[in-house]
Amino acid sequence: MNFVTVLFYVLSIVLIVAAARVVTASSPVTAVLHLILSFFTAAMLFMLAGAEFLALLLVIVYVGAVLVMFLFVVMMLDIRMDDLRAGFKAYLPLGIGVAVVMVLEMAFVLATTWRDSGPQAARPEGYNNTLSLGEVMYTDYVFAVQVGGVILLVGMVSAIALTLRKRSDVKRTDPGKQVRVRARDRVRMANIQVPQQSGAAGSAKGEAK
Repeated sequence: MNFVTVLFYVLSIVLIVAAARVVTASSPVTAVLHLILSFFTAAMLFMLAGAEFLALLLVIVYVGAVLVMFLFVVMMLDIRMDDLRAGFKAYLPLGIGVAVVMVLEMAFVLATTWRDSGPQAARPEGYNNTLSLGEVMYTDYVFAVQVGGVILLVGMVSAIALTLRKRSDVKRTDPGKQVRVRARDRVRMANIQVPQQSGAAGSAKGEAK
């Protein structure tokens, strides 16, 4: 068993524990910190497997967007920011621990590229993992990609609906009433008689002469 195999099992255990804490933590801050650790550990596993594009995509998109997602959670759950600020010191050790684990993971994964850590998979010359990933996703697994897109769309619509469910200052539309509308109920033709001001017009002509 070489160093890469041991590192793979260690990262897998960290990922499983962090993912379990995401769904079992009672505090949203604790869940978000473990979610960041889960994403980063999964990115290190991708990096260890040679899929650098997936690793960078996971870090940039998901770890970067998790703060925005946390803001959505705060808005939807109506959490008081004063309470979160008051408990900042309580979450500080957990945050430092997550940061240390992330730094160690990154150091160990990068160390595998600087030394001979075991046999590597043979790759042809000019191999591009981004191109290979795109070909596989949109040929062999195109249905799974479409299903994932629909799930993300449903999640986005659900978040918007949950955010607006108690607001009274939002103008709501009924598509059924819009379809059943008739032109004569919306447009009224009126014949307006314009009054002729003969006195004012005659005095204006006299002044002109």
